[in-house]
Amino acid sequence: MKVQFKKCHKLAIIPKYAHQGDSGMDLFSVEEDITFFPSQIKVIKTGLQVILPSGYEAQIRPKSGLSTKGLVAVLGTVDNGYRGEISVIVQYTGNTMFKVAKLSKIAQIVIQRVESFEVEEVFEIDDKTSRGSGGFGSTGLLSEVKSNGTL
Repeated sequence: MKVQFKKCHKLAIIPKYAHQGDSGMDLFSVEEDITFFPSQIKVIKTGLQVILPSGYEAQIRPKSGLSTKGLVAVLGTVDNGYRGEISVIVQYTGNTMFKVAKLSKIAQIVIQRVESFEVEEVFEIDDKTSRGSGGFGSTGLLSEVKSNGTL
């Protein structure tokens, strides 16, 4: 199966898998050097457009190596019918300035199959499950300790 990418910027880099079996392909910035200040969020252009196979989406995900430095790509979705330039929302969580050079890796793109569902409004929800309506924190924060004192 093929995914088609088009460069809409002369410096854009077509994504590819770095290693056999990888799920994500790197996305690169095509903008001039970008300086981030603490807690700043910016939208960074990749210079790419994509045509996805029917029934697929592209997920934008952070790169772990950048995340450890405080530069986190916000999770995003490129819908099947979108034909504009792919941009990445990036948040800097560090407490000093951070510079992203032109043509630097900024995120990864993962192509995933998606299902479409028929939506139906209902007026009651069956909450007779083991979880019911238990939400945030309902399972506790600590691991269960066995009778011998181990986790």
